[in-house]
Amino acid sequence: QVQLVQSGGGLVQAGGSLRLSCAASGTIFRINAMGWYRQAPGKQRVLVAAITRSGRTNYADSVKGRFTISRDVVKNAVNLQMNSLKPEDTAVYYCNVNSAYDDFWGQGTQVTVSS
Repeated sequence: QVQLVQSGGGLVQAGGSLRLSCAASGTIFRINAMGWYRQAPGKQRVLVAAITRSGRTNYADSVKGRFTISRDVVKNAVNLQMNSLKPEDTAVYYCNVNSAYDDFWGQGTQVTVSS
């Protein structure tokens, strides 16, 4: 079973930057989209950014202009560069790969932004 392994995250002051990375342990066929979600305490998991098979990107309004999603198609990897971080960005971040056959999730990474 292919797994998604996340790295990055941690504690940063408001205005700082962090980079999240996510790589698949094997090959995932027929990927529809790759993305990042986040879940703050007591709230539902929500989409932060996604990139489709064609390379089209989509961002939550709250992160537009601050976050950038990128991918490595060969490595089945997806990254999230987060700049100008705000305390409200604090959450557990999950990477996701949606394929024609299955939906894969990373283990989650804590991002904490202090004011």
